[in-house]
Amino acid sequence: MDAYVLALTLIGLALLGAAWMPHLLARHPLTLPIIYVLVGAGLYALPLPLPPADPMRFPGVAERLTELAVLVALTGVGLRIDTRFGWRAWAVTWRLLGITMPLTILAGLWLGQAWLGYGVAAAVLLGAVLAPTDPVLASDVQVHPPGEGGEDPVRFALTSEAGLNDGLAFPFVWLAVALALEAAGEPMAWSRWLLLDVGWRVLGGVAIGAVLGYGLMHLIFRSEREPTLSGSEDGLAALAITLLVYGAAELCHAYGFLAVFVAALVMRQSERDHAYHATLDRFAHQCENLLMALLLLLLGGALASGILRALGWREVVFALAFVLLVRPLAGWLGLWGLRLPARDRWTIAVFGVRGIGSFYYLAFATHQADFEEAPALWAVVCLVVVLSILMHGLSAQRVLGWLDRRRRGRR
Repeated sequence: MDAYVLALTLIGLALLGAAWMPHLLARHPLTLPIIYVLVGAGLYALPLPLPPADPMRFPGVAERLTELAVLVALTGVGLRIDTRFGWRAWAVTWRLLGITMPLTILAGLWLGQAWLGYGVAAAVLLGAVLAPTDPVLASDVQVHPPGEGGEDPVRFALTSEAGLNDGLAFPFVWLAVALALEAAGEPMAWSRWLLLDVGWRVLGGVAIGAVLGYGLMHLIFRSEREPTLSGSEDGLAALAITLLVYGAAELCHAYGFLAVFVAALVMRQSERDHAYHATLDRFAHQCENLLMALLLLLLGGALASGILRALGWREVVFALAFVLLVRPLAGWLGLWGLRLPARDRWTIAVFGVRGIGSFYYLAFATHQADFEEAPALWAVVCLVVVLSILMHGLSAQRVLGWLDRRRRGRR
């Protein structure tokens, strides 16, 4: 059997399923990510000549695939947010970024050392990798497409958090890499980490995204008397925007994830009511589903190929505690004092989905430096993501539907 032809056939089936199954599953508790992980595990359990699904053997491939999936998702997230940008309007987002995310990183660091016995570098990496809310697998808890409404406090909080925290977790990933290199004999330059990895990369990413987003908004929406691109149904510009902004930011050694989200957000905020945003978002969502389907099949293949073999009972307890206790408690503390109903606060705190972004950061870090605990890290992160896919996937629609009914009842 020709492995290449078989791979093309399976990718075609995966893409067909990504387009068709969301409509089929609309009224069922199962979600697309759950089904794709199960299908991937089943395929890789068969004696078929499939490409290897081991991210430890091919960290570069894992890094690039997950990177592209997160990038496209961030473009869609920025285009979908209706709430006008402002310190007060985005207060819930700042709480999640400034309190919840650091608490989550610190909890991962402490548990990684005290409970799992990791070194400092691996423990920092564990906390940084698992801190961000994923923009790819969290579509069930995110806001609706542009102009369709549905932007309640819960959906807005989880969407805006997912857009910004991917870039803001990067300084701690770089810190873990620097600590691992120090353990290998390279000197640790704290000033470089603070000035470059924390200072310039964050501020530069925001600035580059804002400038390019504003410029692209003028180019697409206001540069012609008779609009051609913005008056069409061609959404390919979404991918062009993603790659252009990301490439420009990375060439300037800034955080491209942050720049892409900010650029998309600036475009939407500056030209709020144009119908072309829906076209761009639709194309970005299609690309996101394509990459998500492929990556989830590979995740199922990695599970079937034994990536969890490094797990012990301590790692299982850690994964359960992280999903069921660490994120919910950190989220609740971060939102303490905000004028939100308790049920909204708990929903935001609990539904911090872990997913493709965590795989990207782990692949990136293990590609940059050697971590002795790499097999255990991959096993733990895969288990946390699988638990998140199952628990959040099976409950998100029901919980948010219940909250929607409560809001309509109050009105």
